[in-house]
Amino acid sequence: MFTQIMTAAGVLALLTVVPGPDMAVVTKRAVAEGWRDGLRTVGGITTGLLVWGALTVAGLAAVLAASAVAYTVVKLLGAVYLVFLGVQALVRGRRGGGASTTVPSGPAPEGHPWRTGLVSNVLNPKIAVFYTGLLPALAPPSLPSHVGMALLVLLHAVLTLLWLGGYVMVLARARGFFERPAVRRALDRVTGVVLIGFGLKVATADSP
Repeated sequence: MFTQIMTAAGVLALLTVVPGPDMAVVTKRAVAEGWRDGLRTVGGITTGLLVWGALTVAGLAAVLAASAVAYTVVKLLGAVYLVFLGVQALVRGRRGGGASTTVPSGPAPEGHPWRTGLVSNVLNPKIAVFYTGLLPALAPPSLPSHVGMALLVLLHAVLTLLWLGGYVMVLARARGFFERPAVRRALDRVTGVVLIGFGLKVATADSP
C-alpha cells in the first residue's frame, strides 16, 4: 500500500505544480495585498479542493462530470469569475499611474481573499473530472474505495497548501521589487491577461 500511495503522491505532486488558474489568482492577490492575503487565498483554494473531495466521495461530483448541462453551467460561471478577476487586475494596472502602492488605500477590490480562492476553485469543474476520473485509479485497492479516495484528496490538499504557500512566501521575499509602481503596473497587466486567458480557456473547453 505504501508504494501505491507514494506513486499517487508523485502523480498528484506533478499535477499540483503545473501552473493554472489557482496560481494566477494567488499571484494576483499576494502581490497586490501581501503574503497574508496570499496565504488566505491559498487557504480558500485548499478548502475548495476539500469541498470537491467531499462531493467526490459522496458521488455528487460524478453526477456533475457526467452531466453536460451541469458541467457547462459550472464551467461558464468559473470562466466569468476568472475573466472578472482579470479585468480587475487590468483596471488596477491602468489606474496605478506613478503612485506608490506600498500601503493599500482600502479593502481589496476582489473581496475577502479566502473567499476569492474558494470561489475560483469551486467553480472549476475540471477538478470534478480529475477527482472522479483519476482518484479511483490511484486509490490503494487494499482500502475501501471511499477511504482511499478521501486519503488522496487530503494528500492533494496538503500538497497544494505546501506548494502555493511556499510560492506566496517566495513572492513575499521579493515584494520590495514588486512594489515598484512600474513593476506593479506591468504585473497587474500580465496577471490580468493570464486570468482572462484562463477564463477563455475554461469557457471553450470541451465537456468531458
